[in-house]
Formats: sequence, structure tokens, C-alpha cells
Amino acid sequence: MKTIATLVVLTLSLGTIFAQNAGTAAKKQYTLSGYIKDAASAEELLYVNVWVEPLKSGVTSNTYGFYSLTLAPGTYRLTFSYLGYQSISKEINLDRDLELNIEMLSDAQTLQEVQISDKKADEAVREVAMSRLDVPIAQVKKLPALLGEPDIIKTIQTLPGVTSAGEGTSSFYVRGGAADQNLVLIDEAPVYDVSHLFGLFSVFNADILKSAELYKGGIPTKYGGRLSSLLEVSTKDGNARQLEAAGSVSTLAAKASLEGPIVKDKASFILAARRSYVDLIMKQIPDLKGTGVQFYDLNGKLNWKINNNNRFFLSAYAGRDIWKFNDDFEMDWGNKTTTFRWNHLFSERLFANTTLVYSDFDYTLEQNDALEGFRWDANQKEYSVKQDFTWFPSPKFTLQFGYQGTYRQFQPGDIQPNGDNTIFKPTKLQPRHALDQALYVGAEQKLSERLSMQYGLRFSLFQHLGPETIYTYANASDNVNYAITDSTHYKKGQVIASFANPEPRFAARYQLNASSSLKFSYNRMLQYIHLLSNSTVPIPFNTWSPSSPYLKPQKADQVAIGYFKNLDKNTWEFSAEAYYKASDNITEFADNANIFFNEHIATEFRQGKATSYGLELLLRRNVGDLRGFASYTLSKTDVTIPTVNNGQAFPANYDRRHSFNLSLTYDLSPRWSIGGNFTYATGRPITLPTGKYSFGNYEANLYSGRNGYRLPDFHRLDIAATFDPAKNKGRRWQNTWVFGIYNVYNRQNPFTIYTRTKQDDEGNVIGDGTEKEARLVYLFSVLPYVTWSFKF
Repeated sequence: MKTIATLVVLTLSLGTIFAQNAGTAAKKQYTLSGYIKDAASAEELLYVNVWVEPLKSGVTSNTYGFYSLTLAPGTYRLTFSYLGYQSISKEINLDRDLELNIEMLSDAQTLQEVQISDKKADEAVREVAMSRLDVPIAQVKKLPALLGEPDIIKTIQTLPGVTSAGEGTSSFYVRGGAADQNLVLIDEAPVYDVSHLFGLFSVFNADILKSAELYKGGIPTKYGGRLSSLLEVSTKDGNARQLEAAGSVSTLAAKASLEGPIVKDKASFILAARRSYVDLIMKQIPDLKGTGVQFYDLNGKLNWKINNNNRFFLSAYAGRDIWKFNDDFEMDWGNKTTTFRWNHLFSERLFANTTLVYSDFDYTLEQNDALEGFRWDANQKEYSVKQDFTWFPSPKFTLQFGYQGTYRQFQPGDIQPNGDNTIFKPTKLQPRHALDQALYVGAEQKLSERLSMQYGLRFSLFQHLGPETIYTYANASDNVNYAITDSTHYKKGQVIASFANPEPRFAARYQLNASSSLKFSYNRMLQYIHLLSNSTVPIPFNTWSPSSPYLKPQKADQVAIGYFKNLDKNTWEFSAEAYYKASDNITEFADNANIFFNEHIATEFRQGKATSYGLELLLRRNVGDLRGFASYTLSKTDVTIPTVNNGQAFPANYDRRHSFNLSLTYDLSPRWSIGGNFTYATGRPITLPTGKYSFGNYEANLYSGRNGYRLPDFHRLDIAATFDPAKNKGRRWQNTWVFGIYNVYNRQNPFTIYTRTKQDDEGNVIGDGTEKEARLVYLFSVLPYVTWSFKF
């Protein structure tokens, strides 16, 4: 605990020093600052571009809509631009510190008493950050969706550098990284399983999302803990000016939301709920009595603006999946998160954010049987505190620094008998504990009109803590014939293993001309927690484990270079990025590993190296009637693990050499729009049995080399049409209809493959029963759907 206290005191002391300097420095310059909001709802807008025309420079609003510019006295023309909103041009006379709050109108609203700028958004060329993509929520809702449920994860899977494990899964893989190497945040709280219905849908309700940003590289020093990517999702704050209700009914689920002011322009709320109703339909079918599957989501958020210097936010999420089979077997899993945030302005130049986070992921398996009845519970919890500062000394220099600390609890399994005569005995695996801390500092600096940089350092400290008993093995790499030679018991809070690592980050942008730029980035990422799974597609019933004496932290170094070009007066964006990533201590498991309720799971760990490299192309149009993007990725990921696959390199099971995606929407009229998705990807690698051998009464399969085969190539076309009868009519009541077809040309994309005794079409065994055949499993054929949404 002394380490926590020292780091917190150091961080707060730095904040106090900057606050004093910012507030007492001689006034040779003045500061213009404020918040940027949506004019209709008073929602803060993040990442708005604030351009100072005379200086050919500017800043971007942060994730809370705050911006700050420190300039010499004088007259300036400012342009505020944001995708989906009408740009605003303002002329100001800066002769003192000035607070200027801006309210922006969306493209659909009528603009009054402000001047329109014909300047289009060109942040992709001007900003230093690369490998960062925003997910346009409004466009996601117009794109085709499985069973009519809009899903940002499905859209993310179509972006360059991102692949999926296959049809019907919410897992995504970024630049050769595994699914557990993605840090997914909702209002700054981590979500450990983003899937509903085993991956058919994600946990994010698109109706209440404000923004979603995916970082594939060039990750800011503020973030850490995963190797591959950051997905930062923010929910709406709630309309601070009028009460609104919305909802929708699709082929699969129904959802509703309510938002409005508590105190107008001061405090607001938003509540949202979503539930599937497949189980209600299944109850009406006699043969399916006692069998059902369902999921639900609940989101809530409160925000309170005391004054322009202090704002509070409280948000929460809870989601759950429940699957029952014949009243005999049940499994359920879900996430719960809570986030409290306090935004405080020490001065017009120093912005602080204090965050408290709670996150809990748990799952349960229960079997009702007189002889084999049991209940298995497992969970992972974390409690975090974050103190972040942003200092704006000038438009050419911004500094971010802070401290983050997380206490983690891992409960890998607790089995209790479910009945008096069951064969199961009460068994509980050892819980594990860890303390995860980091200090960071990062800067963005404009060195000249052409050259800008981002650079910084994150220093992370991870401690595996007691109480726990650690075993010593004669040969820990032998998961079959291991022998325990000793054990050491650690008391509560005692450090079992400690890992400290610097994580440098660097990015640079060189402006070739007004419409094109070159960018470069390097980042080192550390991951101290590991998903224990030997499944290609992560399922909820996998557990996490902290780095330990037998499990080293995973580490990745990534470099990327990119060319960015805007075309046709910034109507089109084009980018080409090439990357190379080298990863150490990548966690795999021994062949035929037993990870189910294994007290000695340490003997199953295998760690090695991975190399990933690729080329990503993106062409995107964000304005006009036609919007969307085309993306292509050429990539390769090889893994080398000692004792696995005879020590030879093998492709990762999510390696897809070629991937192409086309997502477009087109507004035919104010009432009708159409959208379509086409996706193609090389088949993913798999491991297949190639034979079998037997001795005595024991029979075992012989397998190909690890991931030695590939499934057939994947491709699919989806289309949708959106009808908005009340658009542009100025009515409070609005409703929208979406009609779509999933998998238009009925492509049978294999989800997985299995082997069985060779049979004829009627199920009769062919021959003597020794011949095997491979069978492909397909999920979806042509699926039409309809969704009705309303708002008032």
C-alpha cells in the first residue's frame, strides 16, 4: 500500500504544481476555453476540431467536450467542425481570459445566427494520431444487421486491420492479436465479455451510444493493460433540455430508453433497457418446454453540472445471458460495471478527471441431476481509481499525465453439489489477487507548420498478491507427469511476484501539403492478465489469471507507417498503413491441455513469440448522400511456442491472409435510405484429426500440425432499407422502419468443422465404421428481418 500512496501523492503534487503555475503565471497570453455541445440535447461533443485560421493550427476537444487555447492578445477567426454537424465560424477579440461555450447543430437542423463554413473535416490528415478509427453510430444504424439488431462490434469487424473468428461471433482480432488482447471500455469501465447469445450480438445497445473509437496502434500513454487495441465506447449523457423516449422492436429483441433533464441545462439522466424474446416464443412450443435462451441489458447514467468548473457523472451497466436446456442444465453469464467521474477545471488551462470504476464479470453452470448435479460459479472483479490531468499551455503543446491503480480479484471456480446424492464434493479453486498500477506522462507538440509529434512514457507495476499457495514442480512443462516438490503459502497482501516495465509511446505526422500527410508510430504494450482458453472463439466459460511465477507478462512492440490523403475537397479520405508487431510471452496451452477446474493449471501454460505484419487500405466518405467505406487488409501472423507443434511456427487460429469489406449507405430521399455490407476473408486455420491409434482399451486421435488446415473462404452480402416517414416534418413523434436481408445469396459459410464415422444420407454407417469424414457446421442461410423504431 505504500507504493500506492507514494504514486498518488506524486501525481496529485504534479497537478497542484501545474495548477499554481497555470493560475499565477504572468499574463503575457490569454486563454480561450469552453465546452462544445449538441444544440438540441446539450450533450458534450468529443473530438471536435477547433481551428485557428490565422495560425494554421488548432486543438481538439477532449472526451468531455472541453477545449483550451492559449494565445497572444489579438483578433482571431475560429472554426469549429465535427462530422455530422454544421461547421461554425466565430471571430473573437482575445484581450482577456475568455470562456466560449459552443453549441453545434446537426446537419438535419436549421442553423440560425451563426456563419456556415464550407470547410470539411480533415482531421484524418492533420491529426498526429494514426491507426485510430471512429465508428459512426448514425451510420451503423442504417447498415444491415443480423436479425435487425444494430451492432458496433459487427461494424468494427469490417474495419481494416480487424478480423473476426467467423459468422455469428462478437470476437474481434486486431493486427494479429488475440481477442483477449483488446481493451474494451464502456464509460471508462472494462468489459470482459462483449458477447450476447454466444457471440451473435454484442453487449452494446446502439441506441444510447454517443461515440466509439478504435485504436489499433499509436495508443496514448493514458491507456495500457492490453497488447493489441483499445475500443473506447461512451454512452449518451441524457438530454438536458427536454424529455425524450425512444424504443424499437426487431425480429430478435425489444428495447426502450428514456432521457431528460433533472434540472434544465444543469443535470440530466438517461435509462435504457433491452431484452430478447426468443425464450418467450420457445415457451409456446411443447417440444421445447423447459428450454430457452435470452439476454438483457440495462444502462443508466446521471450527470450534474454544478458550474463550468465542476461536473459529475455516474454511469452503470448490467447485462446477462441465460440458457436453459430441458430444465436439466442452465448456464448464465454477464457483466456489471459502475463508473463515477468528476471533471474539475483548476484553471482555464488545467483540466482534471477523477474516476472510480467497478467491473465484475461472472458466469455460472448448473446441472440438475440426482447423481451428477452441481453448480459452478466463477468471477473476476476489479476496483480502479484513475487521476488524469490535461494541461494546455499553448495551441502547440498539450501535456497529459496521471496515475491509475487497479485491485483485481480472480475466482476461477467454486463447485457445490446440487443434491444430496451427487458425486460432486464441495471444491473451490484458490482465488487470486493482484495490484496493477501505472504512472504516465504524454505530450503532443507542434514543432513546425509541417511536423507534429506525440510522445510519452507509461510505467506499469504489477504485483501478484496473496493469500495463495504456490506449488513448486519438478518439471512444470510436463502437464501429464508433473511432480510437486514443494509449496509456499503467502499471506494476505504479501507479494508473490512483481513485474515493472516501461512502456514508451511515440507518433509523428509530417504534412506534405494541405491534403496529405505521412505518419509514423511506435508503441510498447504490456498485458499482465491472461485468458485461460484453448478455444478458437472465446466463450464465456473461460477464466482469467494474473501474471505469476509461472506466467510472464505478455509484451508487444509495434511500429507503423502510414500515408493519408483527402480527396475532392475533403469529401473522401484515403489511407494506407503498414505495420509490424513482435510479441513475447504469448500464452498458449499444451496439446490436449486440461484447463477445466485444474488446480495445477500452471503446468498447462506454454509461452512463446508471435510476429504479425500487414498492409491496410481504407477509402471512406463521411459527407453527402453516399457514405461508407471500403477496406482491404493483407496480413500474416505466425506463432512459435516451445513444445507446441514440435517447436515449429504455426499460423494463429485467427490468421486471415486477405480481408475485404465494403459498407455503404445512400440517402435516396429525405425518407428513404439504403445500405449494404459485403465482406470477404480467407478461411481461418484449424487443427484437424488425421488418424487414430489405440492401445488396450484406450483410443486417441492423431492431429495435424497446429492449425495445419484452413476452412473455406468466407464471404457474404447483406442489404437493408430504412424508411423514415416523419423526417424533416418537425414532429415530436418520429418512427423508423428498417427492412433487411442477411446473407442475400445464401452463402454457406462454415462456422466450424468436426469429424465423425462416415455415414450415408440416411445416417447409416458406411463400411466397418473405421472410416472418418469431416463435416462442416453452418449457422445462417438467408434471413429477412424488420425493425420498427420510435422516438418522441
